[in-house]
Parts: sequence; structure tokens; C-alpha cells
Amino acid sequence: MLTALVVSLLLTLLLEEGFALAWGLRGRRELALAALVNCLTNPPVVLLYHTAVGLGHWSPALAAAVLECGAVVVEWRCYKAFSEQLRRPFLFSLLANAFSYGTGCVISLFPPLSF
Repeated sequence: MLTALVVSLLLTLLLEEGFALAWGLRGRRELALAALVNCLTNPPVVLLYHTAVGLGHWSPALAAAVLECGAVVVEWRCYKAFSEQLRRPFLFSLLANAFSYGTGCVISLFPPLSF
């Protein structure tokens, strides 16, 4: 479980920081905000997902949809409150999360590397 939390957070940080740069965010403050927002939302989402699916017997698709929607809302509110550059914080949050979640889904289609 710890491995899943760490890998998910690192991948999310990499993808969403790249997305932020592509969106046009610049400066340490804005990029740090994007990193902190993801550190705030990613670990609880991953932990709640595994709990809901593993112990609560939720549908994986339903659990992911509910939790990702929650993450989008929390991140949007953080960006709205603290970002000095984002003019459309909800759209940014929605698309950044869709990008990182979609990329994660594609990556999960490939078998893990063994060394």
C-alpha cells in the first residue's frame, strides 16, 4: 500500500507540474502551489480508493469517479484562493486531474518492469 501511495504521488506531481508548465504557470510560487495542492489531495484519494474498493466493495469506476470529483473541487478551491496567475482555476483543476488520471490509466495497461 505504501508503494502505491508513493508511486501515485510522484507520478501525479510529475504529470501535473508538467501540465502546469504547459498551461503557462510560471514562478516558484505557482509551481509550489500546484505541488502542494497535489500533496494535499493525492494521498487521501489513493488511500480512500483502496479502502472503498478493497474493504467497502465499491465499484472501482464509481470510487474513482467520486474521489476524483472531490479532488477537483478541493484543488479548484485552493487554486481560486491562492493562485495569482490562474484565471480559470476550475478548468485547470479539471483538466490537470483528467490528464494525470488518464495517463495513469494508460500506464497501468502495461506490465510492470522487472529488473
